[in-house]
Amino acid sequence: MRQIELLKLGENVLKKENIQDSHIKASTLLQYVLKQTKQELIINSKEIVEPSKVNKYNNYLQKIIKGTPIQYITKHQQFMALDFYVDENVLIPQPDTEVLVEEGIKIIKEQNMEVLDLCTGSGAIAISIAHYCQNSTVTATDISQEALEVARKNANLNNVNIEFIDSNLFDKLTERSFDIILSNPPYIETDIINTLEKDVQSEPYIALDGGKDGLEFYKRILNEAHKHLKTKGYLMLEIGYNQGNAVINLEHKNLKLITKQPIKDLAGNDRVVIFQKEG
Repeated sequence: MRQIELLKLGENVLKKENIQDSHIKASTLLQYVLKQTKQELIINSKEIVEPSKVNKYNNYLQKIIKGTPIQYITKHQQFMALDFYVDENVLIPQPDTEVLVEEGIKIIKEQNMEVLDLCTGSGAIAISIAHYCQNSTVTATDISQEALEVARKNANLNNVNIEFIDSNLFDKLTERSFDIILSNPPYIETDIINTLEKDVQSEPYIALDGGKDGLEFYKRILNEAHKHLKTKGYLMLEIGYNQGNAVINLEHKNLKLITKQPIKDLAGNDRVVIFQKEG
């Protein structure tokens, strides 16, 4: 079978199963199996694919149909124009979260700031900040040892120096304070998780589950953040598309809201709220 024929086959198989972005996923998967770039795939479109690679490609297509995100197959996701390794131990970094990072970069600029990333997962937020704000010192925490291993791998991949700490939110950060705290915590309502797309359900449950109302982690963070923020320090939170009012109206102890309305993502959904320590 020629490459172009195999690509068309993959696209049709995914389209038949109502998989979104079927052409992009079929192409990305074929690039991965054949170890070719997008341009090479076009140039070599008439080349014959050996049977073992055809089988491999077909097996991966079935995994996608069953709900495995393609990023867990290719072990790759791009975020903030950087390359990240991802596997089943971490959430897949999404473009929506770039809004949080970009807002953080606007505040930090060239300053020397101490930055904390809570619930770091793959390390995407912390590593992006460290890469684009090289005068700052970045610390990242997560409760999952497996996630921290992935984050450390990504820090090495992107050649940045970050202190990673195994911690349930602020638990291991006694007496430490920061200029900026950023977090994309679990925020999906427990009862909603099993209604999500199959590929989302394949991501780590611990990184999705925000409790009964989806607000469990926001309540904890907003109650404790002031203890770990320097005077006039910032707390920046990613939120779910429908959580703007709910998060804004939570008690934010010794913090003041400085985004009167949540900052929106490219789709026009509420995505980021920012608080500042009073004093």
